[in-house]
Amino acid sequence: MSTFSGLNTAYTGLVAARQGLDVVGQNIANASTTGYTRQRVNTSAIGPVASTGLFSAGVTPGQGVSVDSITRLADGFLDARVRTAASADGYWSARSSGMTTLETSLNEPGSNGISTQLQNFWSAWSDLSNNTSLPASGGVVLQQASVLTAQIAQGYTAVTNQWSQTRTTVSSLADSVNQAAAQIADLNGRIRSTTAAGGSVNELLDQRSLLTTSLANLVGGTVRDVGDGTVDVLVGGNALVSGDRARSITAVGSQELAGAATDPVHLEWADRPGTAIELSGGTIAGSISLLAPASGGSGGALAEAAESYNTLAKTIADQVNAVHSTGVTSTGTAGGDFFSYDPANAALSLSVVPTSADQIAIANPTAGNLDGSIADAISQLGVAKDSPDHLWSTIVTGIGVASKTDGQQASLSGLASTNASSMQLSNASVDMDEENMNMLMFQHAYQGAARVMTAVDELLDTLINKTGLVGR
Repeated sequence: MSTFSGLNTAYTGLVAARQGLDVVGQNIANASTTGYTRQRVNTSAIGPVASTGLFSAGVTPGQGVSVDSITRLADGFLDARVRTAASADGYWSARSSGMTTLETSLNEPGSNGISTQLQNFWSAWSDLSNNTSLPASGGVVLQQASVLTAQIAQGYTAVTNQWSQTRTTVSSLADSVNQAAAQIADLNGRIRSTTAAGGSVNELLDQRSLLTTSLANLVGGTVRDVGDGTVDVLVGGNALVSGDRARSITAVGSQELAGAATDPVHLEWADRPGTAIELSGGTIAGSISLLAPASGGSGGALAEAAESYNTLAKTIADQVNAVHSTGVTSTGTAGGDFFSYDPANAALSLSVVPTSADQIAIANPTAGNLDGSIADAISQLGVAKDSPDHLWSTIVTGIGVASKTDGQQASLSGLASTNASSMQLSNASVDMDEENMNMLMFQHAYQGAARVMTAVDELLDTLINKTGLVGR
């Protein structure tokens, strides 16, 4: 074997050590970079070249070290687990956030809640029954009735506004999905071409992993490795991203709560209009579940809440009107309806018919115009078994229970997502202590290879410049 081969062996050692130091430097530089996955240099020994013949050196050592690849230390199983957890977390977080906002809008318990306004309303009727000759008592009834109707309308409006905001959010999230899908498709193409050319795609893989996790959180997408460096992203069983091509989704359906029953909100493929996408998780699925139309108590939370306000308004009006219409005013005029409303939108249209105290029916027609029995009967409606108070309590309790349940689900899914991310990070994140040890190891390896090269150089100098000089 030629002595010159020792220089090449030392040189390969220098190259391998330098590559190791470069990778360590990359890891340390990106220790705090979101989504970065640590890397390692893979090396293998270069075997000796077989030699035969007269000048064969017999058994010879290898010819150094080969840098085979730079590996990205990711775990596909852990990555898939993070995406699955992100999908569930996105769904329940959207549900919990929406239900918390809805529950807060009820203002219960509190002085601004409808339950307090109902108590004040019944109390005003009770005072009127004991003070039928005082116009001020009738004025208080009218005032409390106006406050109650305004409170119901305000609650209904808060629900419709929340529905509209959530609907806008769904469209915005759909745009985010399309942007992420386009970026993944672009990365797929770059990864495939770079891999075919023998280049490193580790940083590109990190970027793609972050985007696929983001898609899972948004729309519950699943990832399938194709094997050529690219991945397909599936939504509802169909490809959102396939190779370097991306499809688009669009949010369709009513823009207002009033139209949700006939035109429910859902996602469709932009290239296949009319075909709904069945979502299995993600923030968009959670938001769409809140936007679903009312269905006898089992529909979307916001539409059901709006329908509850309508039911409450109808119940109050019908029960009060049923008693009020049987009485007479202080002037002997028949009472008629106390409330009026449009059955198609009772919560917003509920209004007080009488405009002055002398238009309020307070007495039984057979007991005199100032006996107060009708006013007293109306004041007792609040304690009846089927009272508006009981109905409202049931509504508030139902929303509160649903909000707590969704909150607990969000906490559990958030914990699962955190645990999955922690396991992923423990495997893929940069450990500074480990990198410092590797840096020292490669530094010493580099120094050792340099010393070998120096020694071989001195041997060659002796061989070339000093051989044959002895004895001259």
